[in-house]
Amino acid sequence: MNEAFARFNLCDRTPRADDTRLVQQESHMKPVVFVDGDRGTTGLQIAAQLQQRSELLLLTLPPERAKDPRWRADALNRCDVAVLCLPDDAARDAAAMVENPAVRIIDASSAHRTDAAWVYGLPELCVGQPERIAAARRISNPGCYPTGAVALLRPLVDAGLLPRDHPMTIHAVSGYSGRGRAGVEAHEGADAAAAPPLQVYGLGLAHKHVSEIQQHAGLDTRPFFVPAYGNYRQGIVLTIPLHLRLLPAGTGAERLHECLHARYASARHVHVLGMAEAAALEHLDPRLHNGSNRMSLAVFANQRHGQVLLAAVFDNLGKGASGAALQNLDLVLGLAGA
Repeated sequence: MNEAFARFNLCDRTPRADDTRLVQQESHMKPVVFVDGDRGTTGLQIAAQLQQRSELLLLTLPPERAKDPRWRADALNRCDVAVLCLPDDAARDAAAMVENPAVRIIDASSAHRTDAAWVYGLPELCVGQPERIAAARRISNPGCYPTGAVALLRPLVDAGLLPRDHPMTIHAVSGYSGRGRAGVEAHEGADAAAAPPLQVYGLGLAHKHVSEIQQHAGLDTRPFFVPAYGNYRQGIVLTIPLHLRLLPAGTGAERLHECLHARYASARHVHVLGMAEAAALEHLDPRLHNGSNRMSLAVFANQRHGQVLLAAVFDNLGKGASGAALQNLDLVLGLAGA
């Protein structure tokens, strides 16, 4: 049990203003991290990983205090970094509770992902993004689907290989944990036998991730996004079809691949498959990178028909959620690069 966990589960009193000073003395100036919402799918994973790390302290409230506004506000203002793993409205409320200007926030909800006042927490977004995240006071963690879509599209848009007004279609299948507790209960609870093998949703074409994808991929036209949940716990396969005849003259599969490979050549967590490696594949397993912060990108091509398929495979609970938050936390604390 780490020091912070022991301290705050043993005390039973009203929070005091001098607690921050005491925590810093006890921690020997180790950075203190508070996960607000550590009982949810993403929060549980982040907290579990942070408990194993000796270079920082995890500030944890006892279960009976976890939803008490006074205790939450006190924890949010006494830590060095607050990680919000909450529904959107609750995340906005939590951010508003932070009055201590020294506290830095990483928000894992979708509340601030298109807010210009928050830095988008995808270190691989573009050159200089890790440095922007490291210096930011407010960071918005990317959504799971946008992580794959933006990683595939942004380099091609930046290079002029993909027009900003291209009629874009994105299809993705996630494990049921993407639904949070409701998805896990539906597929692992008492009625699991009745859970469908596949659920296509977002049929109103108004999924909340669309604006995030459009903004951070650099698109002028709203993309067409079709998400689905499969009957497996976690992992995502995201695909984007392209007709080469609609792209700038001279743009072929090899050029698209070269662009992606060049963008991510030095990225620690993103791997671009070689063209021959991708051509040898007969299927994509969404569970390939489960339990990790890794993401694989690939370009598949049919030269005869002039068609290309861009693909991303990653863990919706890893690179799509907790892994990305921890990557951003390391940047904020100066503990590791992107």
